[in-house]
Order: sequence, then structure tokens, then C-alpha cells
Amino acid sequence: MTLISYREAIDRLLAPLTALPPQSCAVADALGRILTQPVSSSVALPSFDHAAMDGYALHAPEPLEPGSEHLVHGSQAAGDEARAAHGGAWEIMTGARLPAGLDSVVAVERTELLETLPDGTPRRIRLRDEVREGQNVRYAGTDMALGARVLAVGERIEAPQIMLLAALGVARVEVVRRPRVAIICTGKELQTDPLQPLGDGQIYSSNGPYLVAALRRAGADVLSCETVDDTAVTYGHALQRAVAAGADLVISTGAVSMGRYDFVPDALRQFNAQLLFHKVAMRPGKPLLAARLPEGPMILALPGTPMAVAAGSRFVVAPVLRALAGQGCEPVMHAALATAQSPKPGLRHFLHATLQLDGTGRLQAHVNRQQQPFRIQPFAESDAWVVLGEDAGDCPAGSPVEIASLELASPLRIGNAW
Repeated sequence: MTLISYREAIDRLLAPLTALPPQSCAVADALGRILTQPVSSSVALPSFDHAAMDGYALHAPEPLEPGSEHLVHGSQAAGDEARAAHGGAWEIMTGARLPAGLDSVVAVERTELLETLPDGTPRRIRLRDEVREGQNVRYAGTDMALGARVLAVGERIEAPQIMLLAALGVARVEVVRRPRVAIICTGKELQTDPLQPLGDGQIYSSNGPYLVAALRRAGADVLSCETVDDTAVTYGHALQRAVAAGADLVISTGAVSMGRYDFVPDALRQFNAQLLFHKVAMRPGKPLLAARLPEGPMILALPGTPMAVAAGSRFVVAPVLRALAGQGCEPVMHAALATAQSPKPGLRHFLHATLQLDGTGRLQAHVNRQQQPFRIQPFAESDAWVVLGEDAGDCPAGSPVEIASLELASPLRIGNAW
């Protein structure tokens, strides 16, 4: 196959994909999941009128004057049942239900305690300030009305959404099934056990651990991560195991270029795979290959250099995962380029960079000088990717450029801080 553009490659990948089936999930286990059914509120939030602070609840249809004195007729703590008040004041705690007949709260520090009962309970107070109806009261439904739409289809559940769902008493939600992914790393030089010393010509495997971490963070169910030697036979056996395990997607690294040991294209032909493309106009990751097995998973074969794996997973695997989750295109973000770039025409460039805010609060992208695909340290110290299109041309400092988060499904960070 001939070299195709990045956009055409993504279009070919996504065209046959549909969202994975839904499943019921406990809210406590829903972190990172994508909703398939909207969630509406079955209760109001708050569910009753309550005090915003410790103090005294009063009835103030007309403003109560500073210096006015009030007898304290009772006390209401958080968790107490509803009670009725008949004038006067009630001692009240933060979050406690407002007694029926009272409509305002004065902070305890804005009162003067004039008299107590023998046990220390307040008996009479004097107001330091004017008190008006509704003061320091949190009314029922002001955060979320009964029956209101809480979350929409396609929303990703993160910790804030879990807080909201838990507050509403939602126990389970309908979400997209996690995509099942198998990883195959090729190369007889790879040492997968960090406790073992390196043999002559060996390197420690880094692509596999990176993909496992990145995919899990993106919400995938990683079925396996195998390392095989440089033969089509062992690769084929690993692929068969991935299919048998029910993988939706198989990601392999290495053996996809034009060398004598780059056997993946031929191996996939033996499986009667439909080749979607081989070679994409992108850097790093140009030799990337995509195929689909008959009645089987999609296969994304990434080049073996670390940055080709990082860029391929972020900009090719991530759109596939979004499609399987029923999500649309990723929102595009921008920053100002701090370091001039002259990318090679005809290629989409993915450059790792650090982000900083300038004196005016404008986001600046500093492209790292060391972009060689074998270098890992600059990538580990980066905050984001800078994306330069095929026709970007010379990009002077200050040019607006597209940026993307460093990993598949993580927020942007600025200056190595989230």
C-alpha cells in the first residue's frame, strides 16, 4: 500500500467501528467509564432547606434589627428529624434541617449570648447585625432540582461525577463495556524481567509497560501483554491467543517496517487480514499498519521505537478507543509556539513539548529540542504534544498551534504540574 495522510488513515480506521455494547456498572466502579444512558435526579439536592453555618435559626419575614433579643426554644443538629418552631430562635448546626416556621440563620459569631440554661444550653441571644429572610439558608433543589438531567449520554465519569452521583443516591449506571485490548511486543532483544541482568545485545522492554499503563488509564481492559521473538510463527501464536481471549483490538510493536525481520505484514496475510493501510504520512510512526481479521479484532501494528509507540497510541489508538466508547472527535486545544519550527512538508508532526504560562497568562508550548524517536527522557519530562499539520510550513515563535494531552486520556499539565 502507498503512503496515506493521517486524516485518511483515521477515517479508514473509524468508518467500520461502532460503540461497544452497554453494561450495568456500580457507581463505585465507574471511574473512567462512558455513559450510554442519561442520568436524571430522583431526589432534590439539597433534599431539604438547611443551615449554611453554625448559628441560630430565626423567623424574619421582616428584617430583624441589630440589638434585638430572642429566646432560644430548641436545638437542631445535622441528622435530626424535621421539627416545627413557633417563633423565637433555635440553635442550629451546619447542614441541619431548618425547623418549620423559620426562614433565616444568623452566624453564631454575629450574636451575643445573654443567658444559658444550667447545662450550658443557650437560652437568650442578642443580634449584632440585621437578619433577613433567606440569610445563610441553603434551599432544597438549589444544586440539583428533582427530575433534572444530571449527566448525558457519552459523558466520561470522573471523580467529580462520582461525587454528584453518590450525593443523589445513584447506585448503578449504564456504561459502555470496556474495550478489550491485547498487546504483542516483538523483538528477541527485549528483556521483560527488570530483575534480570541484560544479556549481550539486550534492552529492557519499555513499550509493553507503557502501553499497559496508558491503555488502562484510558479505560481499556488489557487482556495480555506478550513479548515474542522475531518470527512470524510466535507472532501468529500470540495473535491467535488474543483472538481466543475476545480482544476487540490488538496492538503490536515492532517488525512493521521494511527490514528482513519486519514480518508483521506477511504474517497478517496468512490470517487473511484485511489491510486498511500501511505507512502513514506522520512523524514519528510512519510505518504504522492497520488491519482487520475476518470476524475478528482490529490490529494496529506500531513501529518499535518508543516515540513511535507513544505517538501512535496517542493519535491513532486513542481515536479508536473513543469510537468504541461511542464518543465523538476529541476537542482541539491550542497554544502559542514558543520555539520556531520548520517541519518537513507532507508529514504530520507530533512533537512533545513543555507548557508554560507567560506574563499575560497565555499558554506557551516549548517544543523539546531532542525529538529523536529513541529518546524517552525528554518525553517523560514533557507536558503535552504539539501537532503540526502536513502543510504547516515554517512556524515562527508566537504561531498558534494545536496541542494535545501527553497520554491517551489524561488532562493537560503545565510545567509538570497537573
